[in-house]
Amino acid sequence: MSKILLLEDDLLFADTLIDFLQDAHYDVVHVTNGQSAIDITYQQKFDLYLLDVNVPIIDGMTLLKELRESNDDTPAIFLTSHKDKEILKKGFLSGADDYITKPFDADELLLRISALMKRTNIAVSESCGMLSHDTLHKRILYNKQELELSKKEYELLLLLMKHINNTVPKEMILDELWSSSEGGSDGAVRVYIARIKQLVPEMNIENVRGIGYRLVS
Repeated sequence: MSKILLLEDDLLFADTLIDFLQDAHYDVVHVTNGQSAIDITYQQKFDLYLLDVNVPIIDGMTLLKELRESNDDTPAIFLTSHKDKEILKKGFLSGADDYITKPFDADELLLRISALMKRTNIAVSESCGMLSHDTLHKRILYNKQELELSKKEYELLLLLMKHINNTVPKEMILDELWSSSEGGSDGAVRVYIARIKQLVPEMNIENVRGIGYRLVS
């Protein structure tokens, strides 16, 4: 289920929109001001932003500009009553992917959401049993829940997933995870493997003695 952040301070309109999006099988998180929107993006990951422009504290355009400057490339659609071309141009320059003017047909909004998600390849891919790799947000999910991984843990688990049911030699792991100046070790790999095993207890990660490790589907 794709997750949408809705920034809208008109509560009646927001409730109507939430009901419609949930009926279309989207998970919706609603906030009413730009500061709350920024705060929640640090706590949760979203597949799409639906942003009203004129909202309290931080307006939608300033919000999106700040998110883009922090390397957040989540697709975004502005919901706006503005029809002035200069304002719309400012919206795109702030990082918007699309906009729709109020009042709008809800079915048209669904079409725009669907088209944008297809265009930005939002779908989770590279599934391995209970594990799946969200290629857009660079995260790994276990039983549909995001794993809290360090950079090395993420890279190691992804490497095992890419070579599912095949042994990944220790030499390959060291080459992939550490530069020559960092100096990785077999001991460090064992520590990361042990940590990953704790996080994905129902997945079978085998130690192929003297060779490497294998994730078994």
